[in-house]
Amino acid sequence: TLGMLVPALLVLLFCLKGHAGLSPHFLQQPDDMVALLGDEARLPCALGEYWGLVQWTKDGLALGGERDLPGWSRYWISGNAASGQHDLYIRPVELEDQASYECQATQAGLRSRPAQLHVLVPPEAPQVLGGPSVSLVAGVPANLTCRSRGDARPTPELLWFRDGIRLDGTTFHQTLLKEGTTGSVESVLSLTPSSVDDGATFVCRARSQALPSGKDTAITLSLQYPPVVTLSAEPQSVLEGEKVTFLCQATAQPPVTGYRWAKGGSPVLGARGPMLEVVADASFLTEPVSCEVSNAVGSANRSTALDVQFGPILQTRPEPMSVDVGEDASFSCAWRGNPLPRVTWTRSGNAQVLGSGPTLRLPSVGPEDAGDYVCRAEPGLSGLGGGAAEARLTVNAPPIVTALRSAPAFLRGPARLQCLVFASPAPDAVVWSWDEGFLAAGSQGRFLVETFPASEGHGGQGPALISVLHISGTQESDFSRGFNCSARNRLGEGGAWVSLGRRDLLPTVRIVAGVAATAMTLLMVILGVALCCWRHSKASAPFSKQKNLVRIPGSSDGSSSRGPEEEETGSGEDRGPIVHTDHSDLVLDEEVALETKDPTNGYYKVRGVSPPASPNSRVTALKKSLGIFNLP
Repeated sequence: TLGMLVPALLVLLFCLKGHAGLSPHFLQQPDDMVALLGDEARLPCALGEYWGLVQWTKDGLALGGERDLPGWSRYWISGNAASGQHDLYIRPVELEDQASYECQATQAGLRSRPAQLHVLVPPEAPQVLGGPSVSLVAGVPANLTCRSRGDARPTPELLWFRDGIRLDGTTFHQTLLKEGTTGSVESVLSLTPSSVDDGATFVCRARSQALPSGKDTAITLSLQYPPVVTLSAEPQSVLEGEKVTFLCQATAQPPVTGYRWAKGGSPVLGARGPMLEVVADASFLTEPVSCEVSNAVGSANRSTALDVQFGPILQTRPEPMSVDVGEDASFSCAWRGNPLPRVTWTRSGNAQVLGSGPTLRLPSVGPEDAGDYVCRAEPGLSGLGGGAAEARLTVNAPPIVTALRSAPAFLRGPARLQCLVFASPAPDAVVWSWDEGFLAAGSQGRFLVETFPASEGHGGQGPALISVLHISGTQESDFSRGFNCSARNRLGEGGAWVSLGRRDLLPTVRIVAGVAATAMTLLMVILGVALCCWRHSKASAPFSKQKNLVRIPGSSDGSSSRGPEEEETGSGEDRGPIVHTDHSDLVLDEEVALETKDPTNGYYKVRGVSPPASPNSRVTALKKSLGIFNLP
């Protein structure tokens, strides 16, 4: 019986050990996670060798053991329970869901590590004070204030842009409005507006981890400035007794509040509006007429002198023309004057007379005829008066494309190619093409095309466009092939080839490699010297058992005692304080060391050095090899 009981106990013990190895355990535990407000959150939990009750807790509060979690409408447990999957789902995520969660196998007494759920709230569009149109005074420093709105989490960052270009952070600063709050921040942009800022668009962008692209609020600047005045007289040259009308034109913001007229510095009584009518007399030759315009910001004054002689006056201004290549063009202008003025036609900037009379005809024009034409009234027999008027001739022709110089680029770096297009009528599109493709606008792989108006075109050749091909991550093939910039309108097509230059990093690499090689060589030399000194010290160890004394020159201490068995390491002229060193091998070569007579009758032992080597040279060589130097 005892023989049968022992095997049974062994089998039972084996079974218990096997069962203990398959105890319940976590296969997967939840981790800290971030979820956007309104999104879905999933906290994973997987158990092995456990088929009992599984429940989740939120900040220590049990959510229940049922998988649909009654009472928690946005919470449920999902996954294959048979395989031990008990994931907690929350949808939609709300602010109150930000808490610490645990997965618990209650019957096995297992608890997962706590997982913190962080709820992110995207920022709302910020508020720019005074928007959407902010009125500023030209030349007066001002601030633009942008404030975040809503309970954004985390606190958003406020950025400023002007006409699409991000402004540098040194021009504005961001502050937290209330301590302990989230999302409540303010950014102030400081600027001194000028006339070019009138109508400019500024954008304040609020962005955070919850919304990297951010939300924008745009405002437009409306500048206030003192009046800009233009004063004219019609007609400018008259006979005495004729009426003359002076017109005072002004642009101002805020609007003009008043006009004041003067002649020769004396106010003209009764004149209040922008217009003044007078009968010309001889006094107007020496007493100019002035007009002063005021608004809430300031005032400006302009004056003009009146010529009472009758001279040429333009009646009909020539009109601009636009014709196709090969067609005829004509301009007309009319002048009146006394005596009758002589009218001539020239091209702007060229004195050559093309014709005379009120009409200029240009048959079968070509691109070279495009430009500005001047109708000029020559003075009459009296030699007084004269004037000119311009009109532009635009010749419609196929586009003219010119490659602009582009900066060299690094391999795998960004590149930018440009071309200039003149076309009338405007081209249907500007297209960039290369070996494997073409692009007119937008992006395609590594390529991006932008086309925008140029600041100024050639006279009569139509509006100018600049087209830019951006390349991100250049490749070897980009430097060996050409890129074609072409444009087409209803009259034809033009194009130009643009090549990409390469900038080499090789000189920098060579410098770095040279420095590294020099440093490595120096390190090897230092290691070699140290190794030799170490071997020399080992070889000299039997000859010196006492701690050596080394005298450092330059010490003010002129006397020092020597103990027995110490060696003299310098001459009387190069004495200094005695430095005790631990280099027991610092001894002179036995072949050059001579025992000198002991004046102390054996109380001290003195070792001397005889030529050809001086007493200092040997010791100095040993001190240098061991890193011991004389202090100054």
